[in-house]
Amino acid sequence: MKRIITFGSMNMDLSIQTDRIPNNGETIQGSNFFLSPGGKGANQTVAASKSGANTWMVGGVGDDLYGTKLLKTLKEYGVNCEYVKKIPHITTGVAMIIRNNGDNRIIFDGGANELIKPDDIDEVFHQLAHAGDIFLTQFETDYQTVLYSVRAAKNNGLFTIINPAPAKHIPDSDYQNIDLLIINQWECKFLSGIYPSQESEYKKAIEYFQQKGAHTVLITLGAKGSVVGEGSTIHFTPGLSIKTVDTTAAGDTYIGALACSLSHGKSMKESMDYATKAAALTVSKRGAQESIPTKQQILKLTFTKEEKNDE
Repeated sequence: MKRIITFGSMNMDLSIQTDRIPNNGETIQGSNFFLSPGGKGANQTVAASKSGANTWMVGGVGDDLYGTKLLKTLKEYGVNCEYVKKIPHITTGVAMIIRNNGDNRIIFDGGANELIKPDDIDEVFHQLAHAGDIFLTQFETDYQTVLYSVRAAKNNGLFTIINPAPAKHIPDSDYQNIDLLIINQWECKFLSGIYPSQESEYKKAIEYFQQKGAHTVLITLGAKGSVVGEGSTIHFTPGLSIKTVDTTAAGDTYIGALACSLSHGKSMKESMDYATKAAALTVSKRGAQESIPTKQQILKLTFTKEEKNDE
């Protein structure tokens, strides 16, 4: 089994429910406030770990209560945190989440996430990484370091996955270092000018990124499912209908579960099917990491579906 090495954000999520999004300058009543360990990097790593991957987190937290809690939670989920730095005199990253009608709005402060630099990345690759391992990253940490990390991972023979969220420009010369680009529809529009909502637009967007150098391009389509262009082959995986409670970690769960499946040698199609089930279970619960299902829960959902088909 290949290692999954994630360089990404670790945040404490502060989440509150509202009946509507407030207007400019307006104060409204909220409810059901809770704290939840999160961050795209940490969420994706937890999703991979809960599905049975050998996971390593690379990142930074502040020397504060939130940082201590985030590290404790990751370790409880089986994530190796040897390369997570606890940085004094800086706050741990936070995300302010407004939940409304099954959707969410997020405001993010990177804090200690921004202080991991190329020297830290070099240390990880020198001491830990092996050719063939999976490297996973996003854009909630220092922008230049993310780009450097993908180049370094590719040079060290790792399989590189980048989820450019929040959406930021990727230089043309860096696409060639991306083995698997995972984007949602809005990120796709930001990067390519194409908002893919139908088959012709899926193909056009995938071709756009492949022409820039990305080998495989996967676009998540929310409740509709996901589509991938792997070389010249395009495959669509439909979403699953399930009651939505909170979408906070759905995309991260999909990516982590997909990475885990790939690390076990599964095909892209098999991995997308598995990740779709994982994401569907996630939206049925509130919160981030606590809402992410285990491998056993995902396989149980698969068994139940097959059982119904046999009746």
